[in-house]
Amino acid sequence: MDKFSLLCVLVQKLQNMSHLTVEQRYTIEVMKSNGYKQKDIAKAIGKDRSVVSRELKRNCDRRSGEYRHDLAQRKYHERQREKPKSIRFTPGVQRAVEELLRQDYSPEQVVGTLRKRDEKTVSTERIYQYVCADKKRGGTLHAHLRSQGKRYRKRGSAKDNRGVIKIGSASSIAPRWLKRGIDLAT
Repeated sequence: MDKFSLLCVLVQKLQNMSHLTVEQRYTIEVMKSNGYKQKDIAKAIGKDRSVVSRELKRNCDRRSGEYRHDLAQRKYHERQREKPKSIRFTPGVQRAVEELLRQDYSPEQVVGTLRKRDEKTVSTERIYQYVCADKKRGGTLHAHLRSQGKRYRKRGSAKDNRGVIKIGSASSIAPRWLKRGIDLAT
């Protein structure tokens, strides 16, 4: 197998690397109950057969041993919910962010200052989200921002009239000879 063919196979495998959908789980259930092999099921849903094998082992009903798509989807969502997530916005980081914001630092300056001090920090977007949530709870952090939590006016809207010269109708700016109906061809 040459390098190009190998690369094509790898790209195809990477494209298939995504979570199973409800429709794919339903297809697995129907085909499994009709006696299809895992290889055929995998081909039908566009996944590798190891994905189907893992799905059947992981999400079968423990009591009856049957595969049900609705149960499999519930188990999938449960695993996603219980997955440990790295929490970077710890109470310590939160206190440092609040302290700097109350000193009228912008979120960008907060991140830069914490990095200079070699302290843990979060993104500016996360700080803006925190300020917005604080405002909804009745807090005052938004008052320390330069825009004080107000949204900027979006450019390019249909109501933008800057630089537009307002005139009446086209007839009000037409030359006099045009208004009188003079024919220039004669």
